[in-house]
Amino acid sequence: MRHYFSRISIILCIAVLFGGVLAGISAAKTKDPNIADKKILVIKRGYTEEASNCIECHAKETPGIIESWKLGKMGHAGVSCYDCHVVDKKSPMASQCKGVKGTRIFISPMVSSKTCSRCHPVEVEQFLKSGHADLSRNAVYDTEKAGGVLVKLQWYNEGAAFMGNEKGSPSNTAPQTSGCQMCHGSEVQIGPDNKPIKSSWPAGVGTKYPDGSVGTCTVCHTRHRFSIAEARKPEACASCHLGPDHPDIEIYIESKHGQMFQTQGEHWEWDSAPGTWQPGDYTAPTCAVCHMSGIGELQTTHNVNDRLKWDLMHKRSEIRSGVRGDGVKGDKLMRKVCVNCHGPSHTESTMKTLDNSVALYNQYWDGAVKMKKELKAKSLLKKDPWRDGYQELMYYLWHHTGRRARQGSAMNGPDYAHWHGFFQMFQVYKDMQDIYEWRIKNNKIEELSTVMSSGPL
Repeated sequence: MRHYFSRISIILCIAVLFGGVLAGISAAKTKDPNIADKKILVIKRGYTEEASNCIECHAKETPGIIESWKLGKMGHAGVSCYDCHVVDKKSPMASQCKGVKGTRIFISPMVSSKTCSRCHPVEVEQFLKSGHADLSRNAVYDTEKAGGVLVKLQWYNEGAAFMGNEKGSPSNTAPQTSGCQMCHGSEVQIGPDNKPIKSSWPAGVGTKYPDGSVGTCTVCHTRHRFSIAEARKPEACASCHLGPDHPDIEIYIESKHGQMFQTQGEHWEWDSAPGTWQPGDYTAPTCAVCHMSGIGELQTTHNVNDRLKWDLMHKRSEIRSGVRGDGVKGDKLMRKVCVNCHGPSHTESTMKTLDNSVALYNQYWDGAVKMKKELKAKSLLKKDPWRDGYQELMYYLWHHTGRRARQGSAMNGPDYAHWHGFFQMFQVYKDMQDIYEWRIKNNKIEELSTVMSSGPL
């Protein structure tokens, strides 16, 4: 009997192996061996039929999205595509993809902070009060802001309208759509099918959507994984906070905090629960630690203005007030961050260095404003500031060298505070003085600007 079952087992094994070989041969004949079979994801539990259909369809159509979603907290919590993308039929953003065409279901590819607020109301409320919301978008879309200068910069100058390029044409708006709005946000335009048009979406953090909602949370918590660990790392901020006008990531990397992140960060704990990410999980702060995270006695905030004293972005630095925050309170809150790792003497010295740097910058700026007023009173300024050497240099004094000096001082980046900051500031200022004195002496504007159009690097 034992031999009988042994023979049967051998026969079955051979049959299975042989069958496998036949199947392999058959597949090789009918299918490219370099192309894998599509994975079939079937959802049987935990989701409604509609939600399951979305997941199964997108697993075939956009598998990368589903893979990200599966690995994220949303997927683990049972939050599906349907929960975030379905909208009311009457919504100005309501449309239908081919998977729901002809059904009662309407969706939108656009998801704003309004949707996120269903589960994260406190975070969204804080976010909407921050510089990442309306203030961000208005910088490049508000025609009233600064007399429309920033909007004009994009379409008239950068978009070559001054050369005759048609205003509003795709090439005319390219600087705005490829650059400005990707960080600052856009005002989304929609077509007859309620889907975005004219490259107005996707866009940055302060985007305004057709339903009136504001804000794109996925700028920091990238879809569709929405990783809290990603948002805590400095690279999340680096997409926008970099470059000649506000090199925050470069300053951070140069600082001692950044050095510790680069040498030790791979061993830090990035995935702690919200509100529990504390020193010990990390040994030096990232952008998120100082500006947003719960640390010591401070609660987590999504209002990035909360812990700031000075406005370091605009032409003259003032202590923050109004919609830009409460700078007096912000100074106290930031010190509560520092005290978790530093003694009072270290913190006080750092804060005083920033105050002194701001005071010096303001002296430069006030001097430049005084000279400009005198030139304007004598009609010694060109109407087009970008053809006027004095006004062009004044822009770089503020927007590039001045910002670098102030922000380098704030974040302990000595190379940016000095060589890219104050060192270039005095050079720019002296050139401005020369132009000012020549015009006053000769009572006319020099025929050709000697200022390099690229400005100080």
